[in-house]
Amino acid sequence: MPIATLNTGISIEGRKAVANGLSNVLADTFCLYEKTHGFHWNVTGPMFQTLHLMFMEQYTELWNSIDVIAERIRALGEYAPFGGDAMKRLTIISDSPLHPRAMEMVNELMKGHESVCRTVRVTLNLAEEAEDHPTIDLLTERLLAHEKTAWMLRSLLEEEDVEAVQ
Repeated sequence: MPIATLNTGISIEGRKAVANGLSNVLADTFCLYEKTHGFHWNVTGPMFQTLHLMFMEQYTELWNSIDVIAERIRALGEYAPFGGDAMKRLTIISDSPLHPRAMEMVNELMKGHESVCRTVRVTLNLAEEAEDHPTIDLLTERLLAHEKTAWMLRSLLEEEDVEAVQ
């Protein structure tokens, strides 16, 4: 049976470049999801309830985005990576010490979201070069989500401005 040729107006080279970039975004997102979920399970201390719920919101958002990213890779005619080895090879998100303190978790997640932002921006440039508007839209949404989450996490790490309160 002949394989149907993919012809959506994006060159083969453009599709491959974008799909490779999306594979990095997928791996970063998946690894950040795993870290966030693990922190959700293991957070302790006075901010337990706040962070436990915040991390749940964050890992849920990450989980919901994983399928969308993988399906875009498939729509471009490439296979989406899966499995621990593939994800570790493609991600820039590092593993965490087994039991960091609560604010160390917040700091790690903030840095993780900022890292994903950088991966998204690289892939966004590839999508723009390929004139791949659906991927541009997807990556713009992802960038907004990661920047907002990084900002919220960063806000937890900032000291209160005592002069502004008085």
